[in-house]
Amino acid sequence: MQLAYLFPGQGAQTEGYLRRLPGHPCVRETLQEAADVLGEEPQGYDREPALHSTVGVQLGLLVAGVAQARALAAEGVLPDAVAGLSVGAFGAAVACGSLEFPDALRLVRLRARCMQDDFPRGYGMLAVSGLRQVPLESLLERINAGHEDPRARVHLANLNGDAQFVLAGADARLDEIGRAARAAGARQVERLAVAVPSHCSLLAHCGEELAQALRALRLRDARLPYMANTTARALRAADDIARDLAEGVMRPVRWYDANRLLLELGVQCVIEMPPGQALGRMVRQLSCRVEVLASEETSLRSLVVRAQRVRSRQ
Repeated sequence: MQLAYLFPGQGAQTEGYLRRLPGHPCVRETLQEAADVLGEEPQGYDREPALHSTVGVQLGLLVAGVAQARALAAEGVLPDAVAGLSVGAFGAAVACGSLEFPDALRLVRLRARCMQDDFPRGYGMLAVSGLRQVPLESLLERINAGHEDPRARVHLANLNGDAQFVLAGADARLDEIGRAARAAGARQVERLAVAVPSHCSLLAHCGEELAQALRALRLRDARLPYMANTTARALRAADDIARDLAEGVMRPVRWYDANRLLLELGVQCVIEMPPGQALGRMVRQLSCRVEVLASEETSLRSLVVRAQRVRSRQ
């Protein structure tokens, strides 16, 4: 196994990221297909105020990732495995052949609307780097003491590294845990551009809505391994992928373990779908021997040449 695609999640969005996609026929076709399904032009998702809308951001990320992957496929580059962080899992499911793009668009719109409707304001996510899991969980236990209502608690949402985590919860409680993390020696504490408390029990209702919608669809077994958000396992069976897509919204993302599995499977190169470079940096922290390419910073031609070079090492 040589090549893996990584699809980013909410928080990676930047102004103009859809306009920076390659000028390739497959990109134009993907944008038009999305417009036909959604009834609106997706190019607006990389502008204000859509950059701060859960619906606009999640749909834009899906479109960007699928468009880039299709352009690469048209040039003869196909992955050996795929992984998607949070909403990026839907782009990964399309790229591995399990989910049709129109269905992914409708599912992501449902997902984002449900999240936005359930938590229109007052919630978000906080990244904490430089603390290990055990001391961070001790801080969470202290901050959450006396708060039985899950909406008043802070939840561990993303396990991105051995000392890199994302928390979800109410704004005031995130500010509190942020101050405590800094006092405990955290290297970096940063609010993310995410307006909902993803990947925790607060979104159980959204997970149930997604599960119901997925049961009405016919997913296919994947052509290549899909790295699950919730279990960090390599999946191929359609039912397993559908379960991960539904439960991923309400369970912690085990991204660190998924990256470790990719390396154990022998991946030598990862291409990060647009936008952003954060996922590639996480892989570099695990291994300096893996070639990491960010689509947003590398021309399509260069991506093709470098991917072919990796293939030639067989």
